Amino acid sequence: MRIRTLPGAVLACVAMHGCSPAADEAKRVERGQRLLGHYQCGACHSIPQVTAARGGVAPPLERWAGRNYIAGHLPNRADTLARWIAEPQALVPGTAMPDMGVSEADARDMAAYLMSLE
Repeated sequence: MRIRTLPGAVLACVAMHGCSPAADEAKRVERGQRLLGHYQCGACHSIPQVTAARGGVAPPLERWAGRNYIAGHLPNRADTLARWIAEPQALVPGTAMPDMGVSEADARDMAAYLMSLE
């Protein structure tokens, strides 16, 4: 079993406010789900549990966590996915995925939601 140590700031948060890393992650996932709707990702993709995300132009995003690759050749890791969401043209110039002006923080939360789809 692998045990991760928590940074001091996280431990202080838990001690002072009763928050937990799992609760924080759940908030990020929930926020990411909303942001996928906000940025209208569903105009091209179908995305589970995202209102009006019924697009058929781009690949569907269900069961994202089980995929091996992003855009066919980038390793499917949360950090790479967040970067892909924020700046796909920088990773794969000429890709059909447009740069949508997604901030790094929003992209991390959107990636958290997609990585929760098993």
